Amino acid sequence: MAQEIISAKLDVVFKTLFVRHQNLLKAFISDMLDIPRNDIESLVVTNPEMTPDTFDGKFSRLDLNISVKGKLINIEIQINNQSDYKDRALFYWAKLFTSELKSGQMYSDLKSAYTINIVDFIMFEGTAYHNEVVPMIKGTEKIFSEKMNIHFFELPKVVQKIDKNNRKQLWLQFIKADCKEEFDMLTNTQVQEIVEATNVLYDMSADTQIKELARIREKTLRDEMSIREGAWREGRTEGIAEGIAKERLEIIEKMKKSGMTDEQINAIINIK
Repeated sequence: MAQEIISAKLDVVFKTLFVRHQNLLKAFISDMLDIPRNDIESLVVTNPEMTPDTFDGKFSRLDLNISVKGKLINIEIQINNQSDYKDRALFYWAKLFTSELKSGQMYSDLKSAYTINIVDFIMFEGTAYHNEVVPMIKGTEKIFSEKMNIHFFELPKVVQKIDKNNRKQLWLQFIKADCKEEFDMLTNTQVQEIVEATNVLYDMSADTQIKELARIREKTLRDEMSIREGAWREGRTEGIAEGIAKERLEIIEKMKKSGMTDEQINAIINIK
């Protein structure tokens, strides 16, 4: 029987992979943001743990906060479509941009902030899977500030055709892949980091604990979307919060009965 391969689209899988293998994270950031590898002299993941803020908090949080030589970078995976995602992305960029300014510092000390939003739904018109948002001066083609960079990568627009010279597309195809045939096409490129990332994902898929975390996380995301859609159909906005809170409590109780620790439960329920 063929091995079931867990999906890198799941935030808990994505974060575990890149936190444990920061050489791959360095390659990913370099390729997605067109930053020369040699410019990434130091890379620090500032939130490696997968701990919750609160069980009943909003369904959002920064996935990976990273500091790279004068730049702040946030990476987020979002599977479920949300009508307010543009506002959410802007809020997270602003939160990242202001995160390191201490009392008494000059505003000019603020670092450039980059957010990478990988979404599994369509956000923009056209066929381009990559859209970069920067502040422009209205009526001109001049950029107001180089410090604002919000990147959106739409997985549904990524084609299946493999181009080993297009590293952005290869990483997105890796994240999007959900069967052995697609991973085989990626490894056949012999691009070192893509091959290594695929092998790591295979190893993670053979780990029973990680597989269980991925399974429950995937179910949680499906349930959240179902609750949101149900509340929307009924025209009850308050039903979203009520339904999701109830669902969380039920899942937590089931996981406790299965013998899982509080740390494991926190990692599953609250990765956003």
